[in-house]
Amino acid sequence: MTEELTSKDYAIIAARAADEKKATDIVVQNVGELIGVTDYFVIVTATNNRQVHAIIDAVEEAERLQAKIKPLHREETRDGSWELLDYGSIVVHVFQPETREFYRLEALWNDAPVMDLVAEAGITDAVYSDRIAELLGERAAELEENRQEAEEE
Repeated sequence: MTEELTSKDYAIIAARAADEKKATDIVVQNVGELIGVTDYFVIVTATNNRQVHAIIDAVEEAERLQAKIKPLHREETRDGSWELLDYGSIVVHVFQPETREFYRLEALWNDAPVMDLVAEAGITDAVYSDRIAELLGERAAELEENRQEAEEE
């Protein structure tokens, strides 16, 4: 009997596939408690149209082979600066830098917990822009503070 994969597993598969295609600013947010229509956002940055397509294709293939799932919906902007794969329980967003900066999805859903990609997905060499590194640093500090407060209670 095979173990049933969860939406968290799907998000990890997507993050790893994006990392393998040299995506930067990889952020996985658990938005399920906040929006109710999906469990996770996987948000990554690609440098150009070609890389956007390569990451989307790699995620789609990894999900198909490892999780045995296909996207319910695939969307892209006309200029290729943003594509997404909607799997129901996860949504994968691949942005070019200017479009990601404009929409700032990870800031829009700032209350959503962010996955520790080193611990959860084994991604140890991820590259982050200053803005995303700062955001993740703030979130890590908040999580550590909350953990310490919980231990004291």
